[in-house]
Amino acid sequence: MKLLKSLLVHAALILGAIATSIPLLWMISASLMPQGESTAFPPRVIPSRVTFEHYTDLFTRLSLGRAFLNSMLVAIIGTSASLLFNSMAGYAFAKLRFPGRDRIFAFLVLALAIPAQVAMLPLFLLLKSLGLVNTYLGVLIPYMSGIYGVFLVRQFMVAIPDDLLAAARIDGASELRIYWNIVLPVARPVLATLAIFSFMSAWNDFMWPLIILTSDDRYTMPVAVATLLGEHALDLELMMASAVLTVVPVLTLFFVLQKQYIAGMMAGSVKG
Repeated sequence: MKLLKSLLVHAALILGAIATSIPLLWMISASLMPQGESTAFPPRVIPSRVTFEHYTDLFTRLSLGRAFLNSMLVAIIGTSASLLFNSMAGYAFAKLRFPGRDRIFAFLVLALAIPAQVAMLPLFLLLKSLGLVNTYLGVLIPYMSGIYGVFLVRQFMVAIPDDLLAAARIDGASELRIYWNIVLPVARPVLATLAIFSFMSAWNDFMWPLIILTSDDRYTMPVAVATLLGEHALDLELMMASAVLTVVPVLTLFFVLQKQYIAGMMAGSVKG
């Protein structure tokens, strides 16, 4: 009976994985088809002739390469800053004692209930007063730190033994050295999870770059692809090629960090 249940669960998971993969595989296949073939009847699944002309057009005729580099710049710097600032704040809320620590953290957790869109107008007006509209720094600021990132790191660091940190303090280690040499290596699983979430958020965000940027040459990938969609909506193969370009960096990062990500998820399940 247990074997039958196990087989049914695995069969359901395999079918779910196949169903989830089909749209992604068709998107890749359509991006390699000659123009007009993806909308032919009967519909094709495999290209009659593999062509990379749509990718070439994106980087030459349509200059999407600049938008790709803009998104890569914003995502990498934003993710790096997010890991630094969120880990420092998470460590402070988890292991340092200062007046009002728990109340401040509770206030931050309550702020998670406020939709991000509500804060966009005040943030835009603030950045406008600082002269940061249509700048990369203006795009980056919301990605540098976030309440969810602080909450995620803090919940993980609470489980780090206080005796370990106390022993380091007795040996004369400064708080910065404890944070850098002891806490960060232990927190690698949760930092890998945060890196994936932060990169996805910065890479896929459409609304904030659309609001803060006004120059075409500074557009990120989602905004540039949306612009292409308005001009080349009938060229489905070209749209699929642009969609592939937006997916590849996120998938690459996940495959690179999947071991640490799974370790972080398993650690969280064991604590629960």
